[in-house]
Amino acid sequence: MELIQKNPYRIAGILSNATAKEFERQRGKIRAFAKVGKEIKSDYDFHILSEITRTEDLINKAFSNVEQNQDKVNYALFWFLNANPFDNTALDYLKNGDKQKAIEIWDKVTQNKDVNSKNFSAFNNLGTFRLLSQNKEEIKEGIEAKIKLIESEYFKNFVHSVADETFTIDNKKQIEILLDELLTQFKNQYSSSETLQLFSNCNGSTQKYLSKKFTEEPIYNIESQIESTKNKRNKNKSKAYQFGLNLATKCKSDLVLLQSLLGTTDLKYKTIADKLANEIMQCGIDYFNESQENDSGDNYLESAQKLTKIADRIAVGKLTKDRAKDSLASLEEMKDKSLSQTVELLQSVKDAYETNETAIRAQVKELEETDVEIRLGMKSINQFAVEENIKNSINWKEVNNLLDAILDDNSLEKIKDSSNYELKAEFIELTKWLKEHSSSNSTITNIVSKYKNIPPKLSFEILSSEITNTDNNPLYTKFVRYIGLNLYIKVESPTSVNFYLKYINPDGSLKRNTKISPIGYSQSTTKEINNDLKTIELPGWGNSDECTYAIGEHRIEVYVDEYLIHSKKYVVELAPSERLQKEISSAEKELRQINQTNFVENEIRFARNEMSDIQKFKLFRGSSKKEEQIQSQQKIIDQLTEKSKEEKRRNIKSQEEKIYKLKMELSAAKY
Repeated sequence: MELIQKNPYRIAGILSNATAKEFERQRGKIRAFAKVGKEIKSDYDFHILSEITRTEDLINKAFSNVEQNQDKVNYALFWFLNANPFDNTALDYLKNGDKQKAIEIWDKVTQNKDVNSKNFSAFNNLGTFRLLSQNKEEIKEGIEAKIKLIESEYFKNFVHSVADETFTIDNKKQIEILLDELLTQFKNQYSSSETLQLFSNCNGSTQKYLSKKFTEEPIYNIESQIESTKNKRNKNKSKAYQFGLNLATKCKSDLVLLQSLLGTTDLKYKTIADKLANEIMQCGIDYFNESQENDSGDNYLESAQKLTKIADRIAVGKLTKDRAKDSLASLEEMKDKSLSQTVELLQSVKDAYETNETAIRAQVKELEETDVEIRLGMKSINQFAVEENIKNSINWKEVNNLLDAILDDNSLEKIKDSSNYELKAEFIELTKWLKEHSSSNSTITNIVSKYKNIPPKLSFEILSSEITNTDNNPLYTKFVRYIGLNLYIKVESPTSVNFYLKYINPDGSLKRNTKISPIGYSQSTTKEINNDLKTIELPGWGNSDECTYAIGEHRIEVYVDEYLIHSKKYVVELAPSERLQKEISSAEKELRQINQTNFVENEIRFARNEMSDIQKFKLFRGSSKKEEQIQSQQKIIDQLTEKSKEEKRRNIKSQEEKIYKLKMELSAAKY
């Protein structure tokens, strides 16, 4: 710490309670050394201190700085003094580089003790030593020791040991001087929150002074930024959006600091927060009005909304909060204007179509009831022509021209960005109806395709996801009832979201319930997203009585506004016990087949046929030759029969071992 490393007492090479005689003797000695350029060393150049070069100017300034009583006290609080045998011994240890022994001595006389006439100097010395540390906890202890000393009634003993006996001091004022010095020291070393933490062990009066010191600068900074932004906004409203964003960014850290120091209920915090919120909001309003007046192609409505939402988060007072909410409501209404007009147009086309259809079908019915030839079956109505007349009863070319005009890329993005989910649902249903009924549907098909490919502006980020199953069981068919999905998210701003889910089977088909499933999806759900939300629990699909999932790889797809935002694969399979039971059943069936199988059967049959040929009468073959051939062939048959039995035994044994192993696995299976 520079306050200690460059302390005048340290440069002078004396302790802060040196006598006037010692003071003058050291002054003369050190000046004489400096004049002849001789290296100057001090007994108090402790090993814990950094190296120092004592120049003549530096020495003169050091002695000059400790001539006045107040200065002596100020600098003494950041140096060492020797006021009793404890200090003397501890300082000797420090001179010899044994800082641990020195600390043990000062700790012994200060730890869990109040300041008194015998240990006041130990509090100061220990505090000075701790302030030299790089460890924040030790620095905190050093500050606490200094404050405890100054607050005590024995601080006067300290003052009189370093200054004149007649000198009196204001303890409260001295604490403020000490705090100012420390804050200056810490300014470029620690953040505001880290600095405040260093003083966390101090009492209420110290905290109150710190609060005052720390709030003055951020309040001034915020007020200056507000005034600067206001001036720039009034001169150039077309850039007010950027001015508002910059203002929020520049004031963020100061506002966070004020909130941590004062709390949101404090009048000073309320005042400055609302002032900041109102200026950010005004930037959005001016930018919106200016852009609208100049027919800007930018998405100025969204920009104004963004600034108003920032202002709403900052605002504390009811008037400012209400103003932000009213502004957001108005902007949301304007934002949905394009969507409302589009829905009205599509609905009017559908209404006109259905009116025409009703009229045409009524005419057909009247003909069927009144035309004699039709009633007698002599002629019939061409139903294909009827349907074509209905489909062509609308001027689709004019409809398509209107659609092209109002549903350009910018309009589709605005519709996608709307949070009016009911109105958007109407839009989707009407576009699907139009695509199905139009006789010239390429335009609406193209529009629907473009809309689907526009990513929704989500107010949250999906970090990861997890498949869920009833009672958190594995995805085995014996356990599967309802399978769902949890999305783990990071929320940027609160909102309400409609999720559409597709549960896709291994064969690519979609799980649906015709009674409840939205068209093209398995199910839908609406979720409220707030700032504290970490997990979105999407509903499961299944049956409470049995598993409705096929074995294989499935997939859940999550859509928002027709756009796929997340997909998760999972595998449903048999439980190990079920798989083993099937394998055992199959193995036992195979064993039964082995028992019923005659091995090398063809070879034995062939050998017996050979025997039959041998046993037949053959001309010019003697009886002895015949008997010899019969015996030889019988031997072959016997060998094949034994081979058959052996192969059967071997196969039976192998299959029985396989069954045994499977049963052992089954007995050990967890599921």
